[in-house]
Amino acid sequence: MSVVIDGNKVSQEIRQQLRGETSAFQAQTGIVPGLAVVLVGDDPASQVYVGRKAKACEEIGFLSREYRLSADTSETALLDLIHELNLDSLIHGILVQLPLPKHISTDRIIAAIDPHKDVDGFHPYNVGGLVTGSPLFVPCTPRGIMELLDRTGIALAGKEAVIVGRSNIVGKPMALLLLAQHATVTICHSRTKDLPAVTSRADVLIAAVGKARMITANMVKDNAVVIDVGVNRLENGKLAGDVAFDEVAPKTSFITPVPGGVGPMTIAMLMKNTLDAAIAASKK
Repeated sequence: MSVVIDGNKVSQEIRQQLRGETSAFQAQTGIVPGLAVVLVGDDPASQVYVGRKAKACEEIGFLSREYRLSADTSETALLDLIHELNLDSLIHGILVQLPLPKHISTDRIIAAIDPHKDVDGFHPYNVGGLVTGSPLFVPCTPRGIMELLDRTGIALAGKEAVIVGRSNIVGKPMALLLLAQHATVTICHSRTKDLPAVTSRADVLIAAVGKARMITANMVKDNAVVIDVGVNRLENGKLAGDVAFDEVAPKTSFITPVPGGVGPMTIAMLMKNTLDAAIAASKK
């Protein structure tokens, strides 16, 4: 029988735990963890995400600052703001909401963030640390997936894990985290030949490609664990994952829904990274 992994429930448990840890940390040090979120432009989805992050900060007891900049903001102006935030002792975490307008270099902006405040885990310093097994911060979505797997009691050692999608945000860091837990990892992408043959070998299948319901029942092994990272808006306005949930779920041992699976964990891990950054800063 398939078990639907409740990301909302797990994320609330984590946020409650973080609230207690933040209160104790503040009582001990007098420091309030601070998160700065920078949004350039008026992308509707990005505005929703920024609002959710601010709400989570308020709930846990963080200082939250939002910087909403117009879409025609220059790259130089954005770099100047990041420089100011790098030097601001009240801010422990900096998040620049992606995607950025096309005239701004995403790589240049990410590289400008102090790695010790890079709570998204995207800075080359942290990416390199992830490869060698010692990052300051792990990207929030992959870290959230690992938390879901751990708290669900899913053992990874010796399992065959297949990831569909090779993005820097999910696919690549996810592979490194699974590898660190002794899984055998395959990353699939648009050039993969006979994708169903590869995915149907997976004990743990992670779909992070951004195509609604592309993972169908014939692509999934019986009793596989299926983690759906995709969030796709359909023509009727509803959300769908990368997995055709209704037909795939009966074949699985565990599966995440969309919405209510991986999504809530991403923000919970952002909060966890920010608290970790504040604790590390307090020890300097």
